[in-house]
Amino acid sequence: MNVYIVDDDAPLRAAISSLLRSVGLRVFDFGSVPQFLAHQREEAASCLLLDVRLQGISGLEFQAELNRDGVSLPVVFMTGHGDIPMSVRAMKAGALDFLAKPFRDQDLIDAVNSALEVDRGRRQHNQAQHALQACYQSLTPREREIMALAASGLMNKQIAGQVGTSEITVKIHRGNAMRKMQARTFADLVRMAEALGIDTARKG
Repeated sequence: MNVYIVDDDAPLRAAISSLLRSVGLRVFDFGSVPQFLAHQREEAASCLLLDVRLQGISGLEFQAELNRDGVSLPVVFMTGHGDIPMSVRAMKAGALDFLAKPFRDQDLIDAVNSALEVDRGRRQHNQAQHALQACYQSLTPREREIMALAASGLMNKQIAGQVGTSEITVKIHRGNAMRKMQARTFADLVRMAEALGIDTARKG
C-alpha cells in the first residue's frame, strides 16, 4: 500500500515519511504538485496526503482537478491554516479527512489507514465488476436475453412464449447463462444482472 505526500515543508515531509514507513507503508513524498504528477503511480491501494496551501496551485484546487479528471485517489488534507469553511469545502469535494497541524501521530496513522481501506475496497469492487463484465461478454445474445427475462421474474414457460422458442430451449440457455456467469444460485444471477445494470423490471 502506497502513501503519497505533497507538502512544500521538507522537514515535515521527512518526519511524516519516517512515521508511516515505521508502520510498514510505502511512502513517496513530493514538494509540489508537478513533482507528484511526474511520478508514475503504481496500481496498488493508495492515498494522498495533501497540504492545503502549496506554492502555485493550492491543495483544494488540485483536489478539484483530480475530481474533474476522474482520478480516484482518497485525499487526506493537512493544514496549518485550517478553518471550518475550508474543511467543509474539502470534505464536500470528497476529501476523507482534514488534519490541522500539528496533529498527533496516531491521528495521522488512523486517517491514512482509513483512506487506504477506502481505496482497497474501491479496487476490489472494480476488479469484481470487470470480472463480471468479462463473464457477461461470454454470453451469446440469446443467453443475455434469457438472463434478463429470467432475472425480471418470468418463468421459463413465460420466457418461451415471449421469445418464441420452446421451454426446454429456454432451460438450456438459462443453464448456460448461469454456468458462464459462475452463478451458484438463481439469486446470484439476479444480483449479477442488477450489478451489470441490466433492466430487470417485470416484462410479462
